[in-house]
Amino acid sequence: MISIRKLDHNDRADVRRIACETAFLGESLASCFDDDEILADALTLYFTDYEPDSCLVAVDEDRVVGYVTGAKNSATMRRVFRAKVMPRLFRKAVLTGTCFRPKAWRFLFHVMMSFLRGEFCTPDVSREYPATLHINVDARFRGTKVGTQLMDRYLGFLKSEAVPGVHVNTMSERARSFFQKQGFGLLAEGKRTFLRYCLRRDLPFYILGKRL
Repeated sequence: MISIRKLDHNDRADVRRIACETAFLGESLASCFDDDEILADALTLYFTDYEPDSCLVAVDEDRVVGYVTGAKNSATMRRVFRAKVMPRLFRKAVLTGTCFRPKAWRFLFHVMMSFLRGEFCTPDVSREYPATLHINVDARFRGTKVGTQLMDRYLGFLKSEAVPGVHVNTMSERARSFFQKQGFGLLAEGKRTFLRYCLRRDLPFYILGKRL
């Protein structure tokens, strides 16, 4: 029996694990980046440390098998990420030596090239859809409606907070289909090339939004 509840501090390790396992569309993390601690920080630290009340977990027999991490105001999230999270990431990368490893330089090089191609220039939808979210489910529990249960609870939470809309970014066709089934509409699309060197393909990029 899957239950949905608010995130608590003891869930942090499982959320970080699932985030890393799904970061590169299920591909081996080692082929793209070799520091899962820094990757987990980049993907989850804002949510677990600065806005945990906006996060939910799906639990099966006391084990976290999925989560929604979110922010009620994505503009606030971006400011905190730049001011608080990025300095922590930089310090850890220097102290652990990650920033000096060839894989890190290769990854950053391809991200920079993608940036210079304009692939990160996306429309700002935060005025109409201020909230944002990330949802991930352990591979063994996909197809069991865990994602739908998490979304139902999270959208209900946003409505109770009088948030007018929510948007998501994804590089997955499967995720795009999932969100559209949840009533999200396509707001913008493009492609991302920065993982071509390890995934051997370009990825689509979608922004989807839903009014609440």
